[in-house]
Amino acid sequence: MTPSFIGNLTDFLACSAGKKRLSLKLGSSFFLFGLINNVLYVIILSAALDLVPPSTPKGIIAFCNIAPALIAKLGWPYFLKGRIRYARRIVGCCTLSFIGMLVVAFHESLYSRLLGICLASFSSGLGEMTFLQLSTTYSRSVGGRSVGYFASGTGAAGIVGAFMWWELRGLGISTGVGISAVLPFILPLAYFFLLPRPAAFVHQSFSASYTLVPADDLETEIDDLSQDDVESRVEPKVTVSLSAADKWRLVKPMLLKYMLPLFCVYTFEYTINQGVAPTLLYPVPSHGLISKIIHSVRDYYPLWQLVYQTTVFFSRSSISLGLKTLPARLLPAPAIIQFVILLLLVLESAVGLLPEDREGGSIFLVFMLISIEGVCGGLAYVNVFYRINQEQPDPASAHNPEITKQEREFKIGSIGFADSSGILLASILAVPTEMELCRAQVARGKYLCRGL
Repeated sequence: MTPSFIGNLTDFLACSAGKKRLSLKLGSSFFLFGLINNVLYVIILSAALDLVPPSTPKGIIAFCNIAPALIAKLGWPYFLKGRIRYARRIVGCCTLSFIGMLVVAFHESLYSRLLGICLASFSSGLGEMTFLQLSTTYSRSVGGRSVGYFASGTGAAGIVGAFMWWELRGLGISTGVGISAVLPFILPLAYFFLLPRPAAFVHQSFSASYTLVPADDLETEIDDLSQDDVESRVEPKVTVSLSAADKWRLVKPMLLKYMLPLFCVYTFEYTINQGVAPTLLYPVPSHGLISKIIHSVRDYYPLWQLVYQTTVFFSRSSISLGLKTLPARLLPAPAIIQFVILLLLVLESAVGLLPEDREGGSIFLVFMLISIEGVCGGLAYVNVFYRINQEQPDPASAHNPEITKQEREFKIGSIGFADSSGILLASILAVPTEMELCRAQVARGKYLCRGL
């Protein structure tokens, strides 16, 4: 072995270890961003029965938990101009969430608790948009992975949040919600002390390219890095910002391509979860595996939610697990499948797809349909935001790195209101849907929904 070969091998091993450390820190940071940003949303929904008096409709919790987030996602990208100050935003989101949860924990009046929920919801909506925009400050290859890690964290929030409240609820509202109020402080800690800066990937890639990458690949790699990382970080001499006309130009191509599929998926998905799933009830089984899980009729709804949250987590983790993304032409497919599942579950609830003496088959059918629902919902979320992150810049603005940077941030931030507005519409549709399905069940002699 020649000294030069040994030197190159040492450089290769050192560079490989450095890349692994950077990837681990990047993945951990964005996973935590998704997990912590969304976990309070889940905790509040899980605690809905405990937060309001029995006479208060629980739908008001769902409304206050999504409407402020929709306002944040609609207001910030469309009406604010200029560069995004990520550190300020993340610290602001942490502060708002902390204050909101403290208000919920230590004020017993209904209106005070609803105000606290609204503050936490606004912070969650602004935080989700901010972390997705943060992914665009990296090169497309790194940014795509960042979206995958973030989506995986948001999926895990459903399971972690429900489990946390299950464990904390025995401590009471003040203590349980008060403990969860400290979670938002993880966000600025991860941002300042764990998240690698984009320049770290630039330096690492140039170092690796110098010793290991063939000339043709090196030229391509340098071009990609210089456009996405180096140029985008050159401080502009003149302050520039996107005009309303610029934003409309960017939004128009995304309306049917990205926003409509995401809106439809969330409308169908949350109509199922909030309006149909509460009526998918069966007698308590006396034998088989399901009898170990279901001990009363009230156990069915938590079971459907657990199945949904688990499948959403795995499907939102598809990119971070190394699975292939959906082709752009198939982005509407999850919404179409969700609509079919919605129709099937409505029919199962209203009239029953299988004979009444085959309740085990009906339970299995619902289990499979809700599993597919969760998979479709998770795939729609992660693939839409991944595709937006990977889009090439507009040729008309490619000469200005600052404008290109703001366009990437705006495009991924402007999509967020599509899913939130779908959830909001579903929360409106869910109440009459649940009532009508219960009436249909009573009309055919099935009274389980009346006993809840």
